[in-house]
Amino acid sequence: MPTGSLSLPARLYLLAWDTTKLKVTDAAHLPHIVRAGALTELAQRGLLADVDGIATPTDPDAETGDPVLDGLLELVEESRPHRWKTWVGLRARVTLDAVRAQLAADGYLRAEKTRVLGVFPSVEYEIDRVAVVDALRAEAREVLEGPVPVEEVPEQDAALVALAAGAELRTLLSGKEQRQYKQRIEDLVERSGATTPALKKAVQEVRSAVLLVVMTTPGVPGS
Repeated sequence: MPTGSLSLPARLYLLAWDTTKLKVTDAAHLPHIVRAGALTELAQRGLLADVDGIATPTDPDAETGDPVLDGLLELVEESRPHRWKTWVGLRARVTLDAVRAQLAADGYLRAEKTRVLGVFPSVEYEIDRVAVVDALRAEAREVLEGPVPVEEVPEQDAALVALAAGAELRTLLSGKEQRQYKQRIEDLVERSGATTPALKKAVQEVRSAVLLVVMTTPGVPGS
């Protein structure tokens, strides 16, 4: 993919941008979607393992070189043990904020300082590389639709589409397409954790947690 150097959570965040309206969609669920991407990538890298349903660091000295992923890994290491579904929501906005700051520093977003109620400092983000986001979406659509066999799709690309579909991200596919590509999506979930049974379980746990959040948390307009 054209943004292949970016982490999975960063790509999920960019994929949530509606480039026709120039705003983020599914804002209520976005922290959970982004956190799910970070957990999945850490599991795919072998830095988080599934131990009886608990997201467990495999090496206390490990680093990825990506500040977003390393920040989450440190948080997991320093916290008491939690299941994957707990980590999808626990302090999830910390990961979202880190992703947005990283993307702004790299020129994908434009950060504008504002004040809430004219008093409290805040930051609003605007998309600054629409063409890159459109290209990312086109590549994700190819993964969703084929013609590349699922077993030839890179695991991280499979996870990108599987998590976006699980979160019902409207910028990637419609509800009708959810049904149309149901089997392909399930196959991509399997592909996301193809390396080991433990990884497959971790990916499935994370995706299930995202699905639960989407079903139980009302969406609100993004901004």
